[in-house]
Amino acid sequence: MITRYQTKEMARIFNDEYKLKKWLFVERIVAGIEEKSGVIPRGLSSKLAKIKVKPERVRTIEKVTNHDVIAFLEAAREKLDKRAGKWLHFGLTSYDLVDTAFVLMLLEAIDVLLGDVKKLLTVLKRLSLKYKKTPQMGRTHGVFAQPITFGYKVASWYEEVKRAYQRLILARKEMSFGKLSGAVGTYTMLSPALEKRVMRKLGLKPEPVSTQVLPRDRFALLLAIIALYACALERIATEIRNLSRTEIGEVLEPFTRGQKGSSAMPHKKNPITCERISGLVRVLRSYLIPAYENITLWHERDITNSSVERVIFPDAFHLAHYLTLKTRWVLENLNVYPKRMMENIEASYGVYASQNLMNKLVQHGMSRGEAYNTVQRLSFKTIAAKEDLKKTVLKDKKVCQYLNEKEIAKIFDLKWFLRNIG
Repeated sequence: MITRYQTKEMARIFNDEYKLKKWLFVERIVAGIEEKSGVIPRGLSSKLAKIKVKPERVRTIEKVTNHDVIAFLEAAREKLDKRAGKWLHFGLTSYDLVDTAFVLMLLEAIDVLLGDVKKLLTVLKRLSLKYKKTPQMGRTHGVFAQPITFGYKVASWYEEVKRAYQRLILARKEMSFGKLSGAVGTYTMLSPALEKRVMRKLGLKPEPVSTQVLPRDRFALLLAIIALYACALERIATEIRNLSRTEIGEVLEPFTRGQKGSSAMPHKKNPITCERISGLVRVLRSYLIPAYENITLWHERDITNSSVERVIFPDAFHLAHYLTLKTRWVLENLNVYPKRMMENIEASYGVYASQNLMNKLVQHGMSRGEAYNTVQRLSFKTIAAKEDLKKTVLKDKKVCQYLNEKEIAKIFDLKWFLRNIG
């Protein structure tokens, strides 16, 4: 991920130095259990706790080996005496180490994301309650429909993000598996019992059937859940962008001191942060295809998944976290204009009551078809004349045969529309 969209929390996890630290950690835990089980002599695990392998050294060795795990192991053995070094990685295959350590990193990243999604939920809930009774025109197809409240709209965002939060918890559970089943996953060298002990120490469960790698449907599910969450953020950003349009003007994302909206037009306040959110979600969502294609590997394994995952998972977590922080900042500082919301309701000339009017006519004896056609005719007439629909209705003899003035007034009462919201 380019520096512009990295977060320091994810950068701490997704870097070569931390990956090698995790590899050493897994090797140390495996060695410790092997020592206790009598598989290898004692001494290696305590020595592994004291050494550090530098990425630069691994890269140098890898230029010769063309194998990153072997390069890591050689670099680690350089820090160990020969007696201890010969037992390093005993009984393991590369992906026993790589996959198990990668899962530990992904779980840490999920925890970081969960923490900030929870904070976002708090902001959404607070915003929803603050504007619970603030009338706003609801729109379908971009056209005036019926009144809602702005708090109701935000509550919809809240519920979607909450579902995403719950799915991330599910993803964490689905990802909490590791493996030590060795080449082709048949436990040729190490026993399932030893694997279980190691996994318990790592806070994981043994993969029931791993082949030589962990099954990639788990990883695809994780990315799918992250992408769904990102879509929730895009929905929020898109709505704010639309409501910021000059002709609507009901909300505006923060515009900071010294900020410039356009190099040519000084009056501009563009929703650039929300546009950035919408754009980056497209990138994140595109990672779904390679994640799903990684599920199908040749026989017991190949490494077509390896190069892909070095890109898509760090990027996906950087983006998901960055988008979370940006969305929260926008919502915490969102400019909301209740007066403009009311002006837009009034600009509908009362046609928001068309359904209510039609249903009342049906209840009072008019056929559904006639009621629909009557209200449609009056609504179109109102819009063309820019006259309030209630006034048009009061002058219509056909409607007045079914409804009196008091009943018509109730039909257009804005409070009636908002009574059951929120």
